[in-house]
Amino acid sequence: MPDMRITAVTCVKNEGPFLLEWIAFHRVIGVTDFLFYSNDCTDATDRMLDRLQDHGIVAHLPNPATNRNYQMQALKAARRHPLVKQADWVWIADVDEFINIHVGDHSLSALIAACGNPQAISVSFQFMANDGIEDFVDQPVITQFLRSHNPDIWGADTAIEVKSLVRQDFPTEYFGAHRPFHDDTKSRPVWTDGSGRPVPPPFRKAAIKRRIRAFPARGARAHATLNHYALRSLDSYLVKNDRGDVNRENRAFDDSYWRERNDPAYFDNSILRYEAPLRAEMDRLKALEGISALHAEAVSCHIEKRDQLLAQDSFREMRAQLRQAPPYSAAETALLQELNLL
Repeated sequence: MPDMRITAVTCVKNEGPFLLEWIAFHRVIGVTDFLFYSNDCTDATDRMLDRLQDHGIVAHLPNPATNRNYQMQALKAARRHPLVKQADWVWIADVDEFINIHVGDHSLSALIAACGNPQAISVSFQFMANDGIEDFVDQPVITQFLRSHNPDIWGADTAIEVKSLVRQDFPTEYFGAHRPFHDDTKSRPVWTDGSGRPVPPPFRKAAIKRRIRAFPARGARAHATLNHYALRSLDSYLVKNDRGDVNRENRAFDDSYWRERNDPAYFDNSILRYEAPLRAEMDRLKALEGISALHAEAVSCHIEKRDQLLAQDSFREMRAQLRQAPPYSAAETALLQELNLL
């Protein structure tokens, strides 16, 4: 598929230490254009994106949201952006998500061909566990976290969330964070999972009140899996918890998000197939004027923020609680207790 344009769209806030890896990885697999929306950054994320924009690597805009619904308002605006309107395909994902392609030359083009060139491909998540890694280190995330839940079952669920690659002629009414939406009574676009099979009928229906963003993962990942590094290191998870407007001071910390994503039962290092080209592309980006210094500043800010948080009793308590938390969701824990396995 020569000269195919693929635009990645994402929203970021304080993701500075991880930007270059994500951009480099997606350039390796065939993304040609990047559209970033950022808001309220304090760790050099926005300035790094501005400099990368100066070098022609990305397009960077302030998030247009007028309320806290940052992602949906950005995706609504993105549909009108030239990089989206001119793209052959649009990939909407977050900076902690990496699509691991198992076919051909492991590119997006190979995935599209393996799926029969449909109008959309929805790829199932595989949540990569923290697996006891506490310290933030400035190394590619995909090389550090190599364990996950059984890819067919997440906690007590067989239906697992997806993210979607959308062809320009998909009858999109609007982009969701996980899938496109359309009037399914008027059109029947060709839409597959990560094995090239039609997505389940209930998933594709836009009329359902609850906007479905998951379907059974078993058999859905023959051609691609979406590695989701939602936790990363314990250090980075603490910083992530502080990133939003939520003030956790003086209230109990709910560790359910961590537990649901920290099951290390399954070893999977297949994404390391990308390590060598990824590192080479990261080095190329760092060689651009100003980029290496901004990356170093973002790393320093990340470490300083961690140290500031650990000076607070609430975050020290959170860190201790996460260290001790079992790697099972609440639903899975209840099931194991019922079976007398805990």
